Amino acid sequence: MEGIEVFDRPARQSFYEVAGRLLFTDCFDRELALLIERLFAGWQLTPVSFPGRNPDVKITFERGESLPDIPAGLQQFEIAQGGRCHTAGDHYYLQFENSLLHLAHGDPVSVRVWMIPGAADPELARVTSFAVCAALRRFGLFEIHSGGVVVPGTGTGVLIIGPSGSGKSTLTQSLATAGWGYLSDDELLLSLVGEQVEARGFRSFFALAQSASVAHGLLKTRFEPAGVFAAPPLPRVVPRFLLLTTVSGEKETHLQGLTQAESMTRLIRACPWATYDSSVAASNLEVLSRLARQAKGFDLLAGVDLLGPGNASRIIGSACGA
Repeated sequence: MEGIEVFDRPARQSFYEVAGRLLFTDCFDRELALLIERLFAGWQLTPVSFPGRNPDVKITFERGESLPDIPAGLQQFEIAQGGRCHTAGDHYYLQFENSLLHLAHGDPVSVRVWMIPGAADPELARVTSFAVCAALRRFGLFEIHSGGVVVPGTGTGVLIIGPSGSGKSTLTQSLATAGWGYLSDDELLLSLVGEQVEARGFRSFFALAQSASVAHGLLKTRFEPAGVFAAPPLPRVVPRFLLLTTVSGEKETHLQGLTQAESMTRLIRACPWATYDSSVAASNLEVLSRLARQAKGFDLLAGVDLLGPGNASRIIGSACGA
């Protein structure tokens, strides 16, 4: 195939497509390659056997007894999700206890991930997610920790935004059970399409705390939503409402409208890489600004009543014009 780079592809190498972008992954350790494959199976990445074109992104995974040295003199700062970022212009290193990520802008975008043997699965999942999301940001696809649902009969998109323990997965599951369309319960990709911001699902599985009261530190039950909910997952929506969630512990749920400025502040807090990743920060912030303008924001203080049968659909539907 003229003009297309030919990759030698044993079992450790794979192509994936997401939002029109082609990712090539290469893993030099077969055991690690299997773990990466399992992680990717939980995200909305489509395996591609014969892509017919060069990849937009190349992600390489390696495992060794020690991590490479980080060049001296780079700007450093702590990140909210744990770890330290070392940055210089359009490339940076992201350092964790047992792993290291290096991103370099180019054609294709190059991301290298090094792991120490025996690194815990949560760290592997975290650094792998960072690798994919860091690359996608170079193509105008910006991650946000949010559930995504669609009001029945209207096609109106609603984002349920909040950190772990804020109740977004429980609320997304309750609405999907009531017949609302859904994208994901935890992680979405935002992009600017024409003059509007679109959201698409990124994580495919749902994960719910094993308790009626959502709290930090609880174990979560993971399941695939296909076949569980009446409506199928939707590929993308244009969000018109933003629910910034907090579990209040009170008896009743309260919704309070937010100004555009307040919504923007909360969106930046939910998307820390919009300021961390300086080379694409302007584009990321522009997407969040447009989202704050096109969607009505609410501060959702989730009470115990939201867990009652049908209550989530009634309360949220009323706020979103259902």
